[in-house]
Amino acid sequence: MSSSVETPTRRDPAAMTHREVLEAMTGLLAALFTALLSTTIVATALPTIIGDLEGSQTAYAWVITTALLANAASTPIWGKFADLFNKKLLVQSAIVIFVIGSIVAGFAHNVALLLVARVIQGVGMGGLTALAVAIIGTIVAPRERGRYSGYMGAVMAVSMSGGPILGGVIVDSPLGWRWCFFVCVPLAVIALALLHRTLRLPTERKTGVSIDWLGAALLTAGVSVLLIWVSFAGKAGYYEWVSRESALYVGAGVLLLVATVWVEARAKSPIIPLPIVTERTTGLAIIASIAVGVGMFGATTFLGQYFQTARGYSPTAAGVLSIPLVVGMLIASVGSGQLITRFGKWKRFVVAGGALLVVGFALLSTIDHATNLWLVGGYTVIVGLGVGMMMQNLVLAVQNTVSVHNIGAASSSVAFFRTFGGAIGVSVLGSVLATRVSELSTEGFAKLGIHTGASGGSNLNLDALPGPVAAIVRTSYGDATGRIFLIAALATFVALIATALLPNRPLRNTIDIDPAMDPMRANAEGTPPAVESTGDKVRVLQN
Repeated sequence: MSSSVETPTRRDPAAMTHREVLEAMTGLLAALFTALLSTTIVATALPTIIGDLEGSQTAYAWVITTALLANAASTPIWGKFADLFNKKLLVQSAIVIFVIGSIVAGFAHNVALLLVARVIQGVGMGGLTALAVAIIGTIVAPRERGRYSGYMGAVMAVSMSGGPILGGVIVDSPLGWRWCFFVCVPLAVIALALLHRTLRLPTERKTGVSIDWLGAALLTAGVSVLLIWVSFAGKAGYYEWVSRESALYVGAGVLLLVATVWVEARAKSPIIPLPIVTERTTGLAIIASIAVGVGMFGATTFLGQYFQTARGYSPTAAGVLSIPLVVGMLIASVGSGQLITRFGKWKRFVVAGGALLVVGFALLSTIDHATNLWLVGGYTVIVGLGVGMMMQNLVLAVQNTVSVHNIGAASSSVAFFRTFGGAIGVSVLGSVLATRVSELSTEGFAKLGIHTGASGGSNLNLDALPGPVAAIVRTSYGDATGRIFLIAALATFVALIATALLPNRPLRNTIDIDPAMDPMRANAEGTPPAVESTGDKVRVLQN
């Protein structure tokens, strides 16, 4: 109780004022908006893009998965860089990388080149994901961080709302789908200019810097092998879930991840510091983040496909139909952030968010090709509320437990596992959807006297199909979509359990933590602290 009484008067002398923080965040949020906008534009345009490039359902899932995989694999590296180098320069570099990927994607003439471009985009996104939360953690105390995390959530919600609509308008216009990538180039230039002008960060000089490249390579390889396995397994894939090929993929992936843990435990400057990720709060937040990633990225990726492929709406209409999801995210992220800052209580919001996700996805699991769209919209609002309450607040809970000089590694670890969960979700759910669509389509074709070996690898350009055949495929997609939401509900139930077990630690009022409570303190040789701390007094070293 005493800490809550002292809160108004105990202000960290190193903390910026509200106005200074907003100025510092202007360019940062503009950059994050640009990257997220490009991602959501692609989500709506993807059925048209894959149809134009003559891709398959597997290709559809991999256009999303490759970006998420590159995002996940690069996030810990960016996070480590954030603890070692100039964060402003890193953010600008991430934007440039993302723009290069966008330009290559815009000129892609086949699926293979598009996948390469998506990898480049994913690397840039990984930097923005890791650095945005790390920078906020560097300049704002956890007790005050809720409102700024809410602003970030609002930007994410607006980009998720505007992206699908803008993407639909572009696809339906004479410009064509390629401008879904090109449109982000001028926005990125504006973001770079704002960053140069407004972002002023406390920095430090470090010597003896080392990066655990071996650990990063092993981690990326292990994750990639497992994602390749889940993408091509199943009845509609190239081998069965239980087969010699599956055993080889799983065995190789697990061995690589075990090797990653072995290397990280011995590395001087590990990409994912084990003392941080094994701490109870961070460990449970990571479990919850994986489950949230499966539900959020995996299930919502296929909403646009449901509206267009199963229900026959245009890309623009599909974008409009996705607004309920974003409205829920906007309300929950901003509202929960403000309330957390006011009352200092965070756990009730992440637990409530987990419960809402379970309910929302369970309801979405009941939809088919004829479900009333008002019901679908109501269900997606519930999912949006759950995502808005959980996503940023899980990072906040983790940042509250670590020192400021490890905040990049801690924040990026949570972001990595959330994106990793998303990549798994897209791959697994895409495979499940392809298998179920194949089964339902085969049954429908049999009724018409058509015998076919249709699979998830078939072409998604329904306009090229005869009317009766296209109708069967659309119905199959609509009836199969509920199953992937059921899997998402099961995944988010795991997140609900993990958040319920989180220690309910009060949010501290200082930017840095007591050195004695830092889980990395015993392993910090060669990594001098970013601040000098005495009690709750903090002095940030400046260049």
